[in-house]
Amino acid sequence: MVALSFSSGLNIAIGAGVVSLIVALIARVSIGKQPTGNEVMQKIAGKIRRGAMAFLRQEYTVIVPFIVIAAILIYLFVDTGAANIGSAWAAPFTAVSFIVGALCSALAGFIGMRTATMANVRTAEAARTSVIKALRVSFSSGATMGFSVTGLGIIGFTATLMILLTKTDMATALEALTGFGFGASCVALFARVGGGIYTKAADVGADLVGKVEAGIPEDDPRNPAVIADNVGDNVGDTAGMGADLFESYVGSILATMLVGLTVTWGFEKAILFPLLVAAIGIVTSIIATFVVRTNNPAGVEGALKRGLLVASVLGILGTLWLAKSFLPVEVAMGVFWATVAGLVAGVAVGLLTEYFTSHAYKPVRRLAAASSTGPGTVLIEGLALGYMSTALPTLVIAAAMGIAFSQAGMYGVGIGAVGMLMTLAMTLAMDAFGPVADNAGGIAEMSKLPPEVRKATDALDAAGNTTAAIGKGFAIGVGGFMVLALFGAFKEVAQIEVVDVTKTTTLIGVLIGGMIPFLFSSLTMRAVGRAAMAIIEEVRRQFKEIPGLMQGTADGDPETCVAIATSAAIREMILPGLLAIGSPIVAGFILGKEGLGGLLAGALASSMMLGMSMSNSGGAWDNAKKYIETGALGGKGSPAHKAAVVGDTVGDPFKDTSGPSLNILVKLMSMVSVLTAGLYGAGLLG
Repeated sequence: MVALSFSSGLNIAIGAGVVSLIVALIARVSIGKQPTGNEVMQKIAGKIRRGAMAFLRQEYTVIVPFIVIAAILIYLFVDTGAANIGSAWAAPFTAVSFIVGALCSALAGFIGMRTATMANVRTAEAARTSVIKALRVSFSSGATMGFSVTGLGIIGFTATLMILLTKTDMATALEALTGFGFGASCVALFARVGGGIYTKAADVGADLVGKVEAGIPEDDPRNPAVIADNVGDNVGDTAGMGADLFESYVGSILATMLVGLTVTWGFEKAILFPLLVAAIGIVTSIIATFVVRTNNPAGVEGALKRGLLVASVLGILGTLWLAKSFLPVEVAMGVFWATVAGLVAGVAVGLLTEYFTSHAYKPVRRLAAASSTGPGTVLIEGLALGYMSTALPTLVIAAAMGIAFSQAGMYGVGIGAVGMLMTLAMTLAMDAFGPVADNAGGIAEMSKLPPEVRKATDALDAAGNTTAAIGKGFAIGVGGFMVLALFGAFKEVAQIEVVDVTKTTTLIGVLIGGMIPFLFSSLTMRAVGRAAMAIIEEVRRQFKEIPGLMQGTADGDPETCVAIATSAAIREMILPGLLAIGSPIVAGFILGKEGLGGLLAGALASSMMLGMSMSNSGGAWDNAKKYIETGALGGKGSPAHKAAVVGDTVGDPFKDTSGPSLNILVKLMSMVSVLTAGLYGAGLLG
C-alpha cells in the first residue's frame, strides 16, 4: 500500500492542477502562432470578439454585486467559523470560499471565451489549407478550455481546503467549502441562462427574418443579426458549458468529501481519494489529446471519440492502481467499481444522446421524414422522440447509481460522479471545439471565401454537433449522480435519517420540487421569445430603412443587434436565478428539513426527465434540418426543409437554453440546501 500523507496527497492534486494549466497555456500559445487570414476575415472576427467581450462585461456587472451581497448574507446567517476556532477575524470561512469559487468559475469561462474568439478566424484560415489543420486549431481551443477548467477547479478547491485546515478542523473546513461550490454554481447558472437566452434569441431572430422571411442563406453578411448569432455560439456553448461543468467538477468532489467524513475505514483517505482520481483524469486526458489525429476529413468525429475512449480506458486502469495501492483492502475494489460505474455511465449516456440526435441514425431520419407532411408533424414527432429518449439514459444512470451504492454506499455514489468527471478535460475539449468550428464557418461565409473552405468548416461543425450532443448527455448524467451525492450530504448536515414521502410536508415538497423545473423552463423559454422578437423587429427595420442592404451594396448595423441581445439576456436571467436560489430557502423555512428533502427529490426527477427530453428534441430538430440540407427529401428550399426550419426554431431554446439550464438548476438548489441546512427546523407546517 502506498504510504501517502494527507498533506502530500493535497500537494499532488495541486501539482496536477498546475500541469493542467500549463497544458492549457501551451495550447493557447500554439493557437496564437497561427495566421489570421485576410483583412475582411480579421474585421469580422473582431466584431464577434468585441460582442462576446461586451456580453461578458455586462454579465459580470450583474454577477459581481450579486456575489458581494450573497457573501455578506452567508457571513451573517450561515458562517460558523468563529464558533469552531474562537477567532472572530477568521469567521467568514464560507463567505470567502464562496467568493473564491465564483471567481475561479468566472475566470475559467473568461479564458474559454477569449480563446474561442481568437481561434475562430484562425480555424477559418487553416481550413483554406485542409480540414486536418483546421481541426488542430479548433481542438487546441477546446483543450485550452478543458484544461483551464480542470486546472482552476482542482487548484482553487484544494488550495482553499489547505488554507482552511490551518485554521479549523476537517468537518468545518469541508462545510465551509460548500461555499466554494455554491459560488461556482451561481456563476454557472447566470452564464448558462444568460448565455443561453442570448445565443438563442440571436439565432432565432437571425433565422426567422433572414432564412424564412428574406430567403437569404445562413450566415449571409447582409443579415445584421448574423454577428450576434456568432457571438452567441461563444457566450452560450463555450462560457456557459465551461461554467456548468466547472461547477459539476468541484461539486462532485465536495459531495464525495462530505459523505467521506462518515465512513468507518478512514475519513482522510476517503476525502483525499476523489482529488487523486481527478489528478489521474488530468494525466489521462493529456495523453488522450495526442490520439486526436486524422488524415481523413471524414474521420474527424472518429478521432475525437478515440480520444475520449483512450482517456476513459487509461482512467479506469489508473483508478484500479490507485484504489489497490491507497485504500484499505476491504473497500478498495468496491470503491473502484463505483468509480468505474460512474465513468462508464457518463460515456454511455453521451453515446445514447448521440443516437437520438444524430442524423446518422434512424430516430432523426424518421423525424426528417415527418417534415414532408408539414411543421405540425415535425413538432409531434420531435416531442415524441425527446420523451422516448429519456428511457434508456435514465435506466443507465439508475443502474450505475445502484451499482455504485451497492459497492460503497453513499460514498460510492459520490465517487461515481467524480469518476464520470475524471476525463472532463478531454470531454470539454471535444465539446468546446464545436462553437469555434461553427464560428469559422460563419466567418468563411461572410468573408466570401471559396466554397471548399465552408465545406471544410462544415465537416468540423458536423462533428461538433455530435460532440455537443454527447456533452449535453454527459452533463445530465453528471447532474443526476452529483445531486444524489449532495442529497446524501444534505441528510448528514441536516441530521435527518430518512425523508419520509408519506409525511404531508415531505410530499408537498416533492410536488413543488417537481413543478419548479417546469416553471423555470417557462421563464427561460419566454425570455428567449421576448428577446428574439426585439431582434426580429430590429432586423426588419434595417432591411426596410437601409438602402442597398438586401442587394449587398450597403452594410447593416450588427452592433445594435448585439446590444439588444445582450441587454435582454442580462435582464431576463435574473428571475430564473432568484427562483433557483430562493426556492430551497423558502421551502426549508416553511416545510422544514424533511420537506426540503422532498423538494430536492422532486426537482431531481423532474429536471432530469424534462432537461433530457428538451435537449434531445432540440438536437434532433436541428439535425433533421441539417439532414435535409444534405439533399434528402428535396434539399434546401423544399417544403420539407421549410417545415424542418420551424422545428429547429422551436428546438433552439429547448436544446441550448432551457434544457441545459435545468441541469444547473437542480445542482444549485442542492448546493443551497447543503449550505443552509443548519438554519431549518421542523418548519412552519411541521
